Amino acid sequence: QVHLVESGGGTVQAGGSLRLSCGVSEYDYSYLCLGWFRQPPGKEREGVATINRVGKLRYAHSVTGRFAISRDDAKRILYLQMNSLQPEDTAMYYCVASHDRWCAGGFGLPFYPYWGQGTQVTVSS
Repeated sequence: QVHLVESGGGTVQAGGSLRLSCGVSEYDYSYLCLGWFRQPPGKEREGVATINRVGKLRYAHSVTGRFAISRDDAKRILYLQMNSLQPEDTAMYYCVASHDRWCAGGFGLPFYPYWGQGTQVTVSS
């Protein structure tokens, strides 16, 4: 069982930055595919970014160039640095994990059986 705990959400003005963190409790942490999803108000959950066990990255088109995902395997923490935030980035952000270590599932929801409780990000205009 993989346990994920997010932190770092909050309210920020448009153009601002936030960094989300996710603590991961899993013995074979380094073999996990890790990622971030979000769910805007009234919308479906969507993939934001993933990182596989060798550091290959994938980003949603809407965040490319503004967000950066990274992982610290020694500390077992996943990060999401979010810059140039816009009101449309307002959402509940979730840390996700999969034993599909290469992230071959992309942003497919069924490939991520482990989810954190979520952290709210609100961007005001």
